[in-house]
Amino acid sequence: MRPIMLIVVALLTRSLVTNLCILFGMQAEVASSIGTLGMVIAGLVMYNRMNIRRRK
Repeated sequence: MRPIMLIVVALLTRSLVTNLCILFGMQAEVASSIGTLGMVIAGLVMYNRMNIRRRK
C-alpha cells in the first residue's frame, strides 16, 4: 500500500504544480520541468515521513 501511495502523491503533485505554472503563464516545457522537480521533492518528503513512522 505504501509504494502505491507514494506514486500517487508524486504524480498528483507533478500534475498540480505543472497546471499552476501554466496557469501563471509559464511555457509548457518550463512548467513540466518545475512539475518534475516538485514530484521528486514530494516523493522524498513522503518517503522520509513513512520511514520515520516505521522506525517508531
